[in-house]
Amino acid sequence: MAIGWDDLERELNAWAEAGLTASMWWRDDDAVAPSPALDRLLAIADATGVALALAVIPKRAEAALAARLEPVGAAVAVLQHGYAHDNYSAPGAKKIELGRERPTDVVIAELAVGREGLENLFGPRALPVLVPPWNRIAPHLVPMLPEMGYRGLSTFAPRTRAHGVRGLAVINAHIDVIDWRGSRGFVGEEAALSATLEHLTARRSGAVDQAEPTGLLTHHLAHGEATDAFVTQFLRRTAANPAARWLAAQEVFPAPNDAMA
Repeated sequence: MAIGWDDLERELNAWAEAGLTASMWWRDDDAVAPSPALDRLLAIADATGVALALAVIPKRAEAALAARLEPVGAAVAVLQHGYAHDNYSAPGAKKIELGRERPTDVVIAELAVGREGLENLFGPRALPVLVPPWNRIAPHLVPMLPEMGYRGLSTFAPRTRAHGVRGLAVINAHIDVIDWRGSRGFVGEEAALSATLEHLTARRSGAVDQAEPTGLLTHHLAHGEATDAFVTQFLRRTAANPAARWLAAQEVFPAPNDAMA
């Protein structure tokens, strides 16, 4: 049986009947510069009123991107998307930038340079949250992140624990609208809605961490009309449903003082 928008509505109704609110957040990866695709993404965010977390590649980030984001205010936050988004894996292995293929001190130094660069470029819009390229990071690097000043880590798939180490918040994405293994275009309405229902249902039943917001993952540079149309409808429908609540990145990854408030 095909999965459609009515199924999403029924799932959100089930949340409401259980006295629960389905928290959600929106992450878009691979930002480096202004583009028509980014303009369309920002227009969608503005039209739907949903806050956007933009994962920016530090080494490639242009000052023009910071200028483009100035008018949008705090509705768009910047996260750190690795350092250069370069692949260092062995031939045939899964792509990774933050792995064991290079000395740890080199990887850590790059991340530190990247974080400082984003803070200088974007100011308070840049949050100390790491989004590893290809959603992969070697386990031995994670305990070092809080010492470097990071307060959040975001990859893909339901988290296994709310905090990695020493208060490092782990909030992942769960709905990828791009078919990376096939057309590299829109994954399709049914597949995107299926991924949404899978995580929401698992949260509601307690099969995965109920407190982890359901994350929508987009890649504006890979979008076409069908992708943008789906994202717009998805955001509008969920934002209009009282059982769902979209969170800004500042709420997903609050500063220590905010978290204690």
